[in-house]
Amino acid sequence: VQNALLFHLRLINGTPVSCPSLEFLYDRRDSSGRVKRAWVIPPISVSENHKRLPHLLVQIKSDKQQPGGVIYSIKGPGVDEEPKDIFSIEKLSGKVYLNTMLDREKNNRFRLKAFALDLSGVPLEDPTDLEIVVMDQNDNRPLFRQKAFTGRVVEGAAPGTFVMKVEASDADDPETDNAALKFSILEPKARDVFRIDEASGEIRTAEVALDREFSMEVPENRRGAVVGRVPVQDKDFPGSPNWLAKFTILEGDPEGAFAIQTDPLTNDGLISLAKALDYEERNRFELLISVQNQSPLELTAPKPARSLATARVRVADVNEAPFFKENPWKGSVSEGAPPGTQVAHCHASDPDTHQAQELWYSLASDQDRWLEVDPESGLVQTRLTVPPRATFPGGGYAVRILASDNGTPPLTGTATLSVEVLEVNDHAPFLLPAARELCSRGDGLLLTATDEDLAPHAEPFSFRLGPTPMTGNWTLSRTNGTHVLLRPQGEVPEGLHVVPLLLSDSGNPPLQREQLLNVSVCECDEWGSCRIQVAAVAGAVAGLSFGALMVILSSVVLLLCLVLLVATWERARRQAFRKGLLGGSQDDLRDNVLNYNEQGGGEEDQDAYDLNQLRNPDLFPPPSPLGKPLRRRDAPYAFAVPQFPRRMPSCPSDIEDFIHEGLEAADSDPSVPPYDTALIYDFEGDGSAGGSLSSILSSVADQDQDYDYLNDWGPRFRRLAELYGN
Repeated sequence: VQNALLFHLRLINGTPVSCPSLEFLYDRRDSSGRVKRAWVIPPISVSENHKRLPHLLVQIKSDKQQPGGVIYSIKGPGVDEEPKDIFSIEKLSGKVYLNTMLDREKNNRFRLKAFALDLSGVPLEDPTDLEIVVMDQNDNRPLFRQKAFTGRVVEGAAPGTFVMKVEASDADDPETDNAALKFSILEPKARDVFRIDEASGEIRTAEVALDREFSMEVPENRRGAVVGRVPVQDKDFPGSPNWLAKFTILEGDPEGAFAIQTDPLTNDGLISLAKALDYEERNRFELLISVQNQSPLELTAPKPARSLATARVRVADVNEAPFFKENPWKGSVSEGAPPGTQVAHCHASDPDTHQAQELWYSLASDQDRWLEVDPESGLVQTRLTVPPRATFPGGGYAVRILASDNGTPPLTGTATLSVEVLEVNDHAPFLLPAARELCSRGDGLLLTATDEDLAPHAEPFSFRLGPTPMTGNWTLSRTNGTHVLLRPQGEVPEGLHVVPLLLSDSGNPPLQREQLLNVSVCECDEWGSCRIQVAAVAGAVAGLSFGALMVILSSVVLLLCLVLLVATWERARRQAFRKGLLGGSQDDLRDNVLNYNEQGGGEEDQDAYDLNQLRNPDLFPPPSPLGKPLRRRDAPYAFAVPQFPRRMPSCPSDIEDFIHEGLEAADSDPSVPPYDTALIYDFEGDGSAGGSLSSILSSVADQDQDYDYLNDWGPRFRRLAELYGN
């Protein structure tokens, strides 16, 4: 057991993992006839095309490891023999590596020899066989053994008749599924005629019996599409004029829907569509085709039989888009029509009569979005009130309507819906202008009427005088559809004359308006202008009645009264506000300067002040305009106004808190005026036991103070200037 090499195997998938040592013992006899026990290493497998290089395959270890170490080496094909440098080994560790990608189709296995030597080169173990097997990957495509296979079968052969066998090969390992082959026919038309065995490659006839005439299929509506080929054989030299064929369609195409040309490379006849076919009109054609050489035969050549072939063409039904029988589709609606009014009933047809399909409708390019369509019936109606006709250019509106089917693939047909917006007679005619001037010696006035509606609900207009006594002095003479001549009968006095007129349009039904024409009769100068302008009243421009004029004048007077009342109230409010800020009349202002003839006096100089407010604060609350306390401009609106007057504390020891509370209330009170009258204290009594506060440190401050400017303040400050001046 000790005379052996130990191999530690690792997985081949590129992720090293520990594996148990594999030890196989067998007996062999040496030259002396003694039985010796040796180690056998099982084959090591590695996949071809392995890309993670270098790749660890196995590690060799000897149990006769000397204190100085063991040197390992390998030899054989793939190491020091061709192909070289595929495998390598680390001398000290015994790790064997794969250095290049392997190709199983070139080398499917490698047999190497492994050696274990001491440092002096003396073998420690007998050489051991190391076999590396290359595992197959599916990296080769199957190949047919020849480019073309030819088979023959008689016309009308029974289904399942053997035609030919195709053969192919694969370079992958035949013992694996990588070399397993599967045969199939790609051409759809050929699959209808022949069947192939997937495993063996045998081709046999299909269930339908063979017909020598060629069978082709083409989709409808494909003008220019190639239908199929008509192959021919000619024994002349390929490519020469004697070899080229000429095809002609003799029968089966009365409309000229097909064309046939010669393929210059294969000499086959190419059948194509000269016109688009319609499956619903005709879905089958049977063409009789003849072929001959483009160059005439030599006279010595045997006369051949006429070459004819029959081509049967089937037309495939494809989905076609729906279509509208009318385009543009016309509809109409009256202006001002409410939502839900029917505009048009659009209907589309599906040309695919052999396919059960459904159609649904929708609108496109409807920018104003005042129309809607029922998706099932195609009924178009209004979803909003129709705007006036004048808002549409040309009185019409165009929108695209779509009809879509549920075929495969779904297709859509388009038509234009042209909607005419009809004019509605919703405006009566009126005179323009409604006030005129007439010279007392003039012939009359030419009156003009207009209408906001369009034809046929506008002119010609009808003019009549109103049934009132004042119209007996006037007559009307029609001049055209929009003008009439108003003339007085005899002399009319100068001044304002109100002439009622009845105007009607030509609508169905006609609309009538009664309008008052204000005519100012005056004496005119030589140029035809009134010498004394007589106003027809302020509302005459609109031809207003007397009652309407009175309503307007009353409204104006009422408005003026309201404006005057607001101005008076605002003036009174401002006066009261100014009075409250000043605390009374101008005579009560406290910015006057008292005339003192002598120094001293202190609190006894009280002639300019009313001390009753100090003695009885409850009887003299602070003044405020309109019964509300004044507020500073910087005061927040939500600030609570302090309650006055404040009560004296019952305990003299609380006087300090009382003073601080008053100071805080004065700082935060939004209603206090600029002067500090909000703080009212009790009367302190007559006289003062203390000296003048101005004498404190006055000796120090007066040395640096210059009081010469008091001389410039007038006679009232002359005494101060004498006391404090130099």
